[in-house]
This record gives sequence, C-alpha cells and structure tokens, in this order.
Amino acid sequence: MAESFEKKHPVLAVVGPTATGKTALGVALAEQFGGEIISADSMQIYKGLDVGTAKVTPEETHGIPHHAVDLLEPDQTFSVADFTALAGTLETNLSARGKLPILVGGTGLYVQSFLYGVRFTAEKAPDGLREQLAAELAEKGPEAMYAQLQAVDPEAAAAIHPNNQVRVLRALEHYRATGKRLSEQKAESLPTERPYRSLVLGLDFPERAQLYRRIDLRVDKMMENGLLPEAELVYQNRERFKTAAQAIGYKEFFPYFEGNAALEDCVEKLKQASRNYAKRQLTWFRHMDGVVWLDAAAPDVTEQAVRLTQDFLAKG
Repeated sequence: MAESFEKKHPVLAVVGPTATGKTALGVALAEQFGGEIISADSMQIYKGLDVGTAKVTPEETHGIPHHAVDLLEPDQTFSVADFTALAGTLETNLSARGKLPILVGGTGLYVQSFLYGVRFTAEKAPDGLREQLAAELAEKGPEAMYAQLQAVDPEAAAAIHPNNQVRVLRALEHYRATGKRLSEQKAESLPTERPYRSLVLGLDFPERAQLYRRIDLRVDKMMENGLLPEAELVYQNRERFKTAAQAIGYKEFFPYFEGNAALEDCVEKLKQASRNYAKRQLTWFRHMDGVVWLDAAAPDVTEQAVRLTQDFLAKG
C-alpha cells in the first residue's frame, strides 16, 4: 500500500472564498517550488470576461504560467467533467516536466472532483427532455424548478445556487433520465483510492466582517476597472452567453440596462450576492476533508504555506 502511495504525483491546491488572496498565494508558492497554476474557476475559462471573474492580470502572474484560463468563447459550455479531463491532462504534462501542479480557485466542485478522481459518465438525455425542462422553466419560473430539485435531490440542491438555472436543470435532467439522484451518481463515481497525493490549503479570515469588507472593496475596484461595459457585453449577448448571463458580476446589472434600477442599487446587489457566494464557498470547503486552514490576514501566511508545502513534498 505504501508503495502505491509513493508513486502518486503530488498536487497542491489553494482554495477558499472569493477575495481571500488565493491568486497571490498560489503565485508565491509556484515561485518557491517550481510550480505552475491550474485555474479551478468555472468562469475564468472564458475569453473576454476578465473584470467580473477577477481574472489574474499579467502583472499578478509574476511570469508563472496559468492554465485553464481564456480557453473558450463565452457562448461555449464547460462542465465539471470537461474540467476534470482538462486538469488531468495538465497535471500529467506538468508532472512529466518536473513542475508542481497548483490548483487555485474557488469552484469547490471542480477542486473536489479532480482531487478525488470522480469519474463522469457520458449519459445521453432522452430526446426532448432538455426542451421539456426548458419549457417548464419558462412556464413555472426558476423558483419552482429549484423546489422540484429540492424535493427529489436535496443534497444536489444544497450544492447549487437557486439562480444557477443551467445546473438546476442539469440535475433535474439527470434524475428524470436515470431515475437516480445526481448526488448518488457522485458517490458511485468515486474511486476507492484517490489518484493524487494532495495538500489543500484553505484561506479564510477569522472575522467574517473582514472578508465582507474585502469583497465590497473588490467590487468597487471592479467598477473602476471597467466591469460595467463587460456586463453590458454579456447583457447584449445574454441569449448566447448563457453561462455568463447567470454569473455573479453580470446578471446584477441587467435591471440597470433595462432601465428598471439605479446603478448604485445594482452595485449594492452585486456586493450582497458576492457575500452570499463567499458563504456558500466556505460551506463547501468546510465539508471537504483534509483542508488545512490558514488565516488570510496573518502577516506570515505565505511563510506558513511554504512550510506546510515543504513538509508535504518532503514526505513524497
């Protein structure tokens, strides 16, 4: 058993809610340990959506390669199954080159599915089921569809935001197509042994108010950096950019573009939505086993992360 453990490639992950400094810590660790970054963010995969997704800037990378960023047009779909396949290929290539793969991001489903080695089956939905669900959504509204999901698969519903209609419909589609809950499939698709030896570092603030202040400041900075024109681009293409149109950072401005809300009210809504999202991210990562939590406000947080990573790699 020990022998197979030693053969596993080491993978580092930096996780936590939005606005906790994951990007900077990931880059610092990559510089220290000869690593490269794999972005574990479901929105940063899209080209042209830079401000609203808090995409890493060229200056922030310090020359460290960042993978799984700017790969797709916003009208293309990208699922957790796509991510695990892409990240698996990237990990193989990085490890073969002697580079330490470092997952950085706040999309818990991506991080967990990759590190746990979740296998996704390519099941095909029965003809017409997708259209039927879309028609039901149009007729009954998103709240009713989310309530349906809560009734048939409460565990999946808890992991999906009520406004994320794409994922709500996907989970309902899976249930109607297979008669099984999506959460059941996830349990069945877990291998007996995890494919990587991993260290997962989690960033959080001891004071929740501190995190919320950082989120509010980040939103103000996004507005200064051109979030509004980016949101308008998404609004104008909302029928094509289906995933982006559901994303926090864009949909909050739709009432403003429609002439139904003041801009400052939309900015306030975005701050509230971001705070709520951070709470959901924390809930997800707190349920993940083995996360080593660090105080993001500690002046020596980078040094702590370096020491933990050194110990982890030494055990390999």
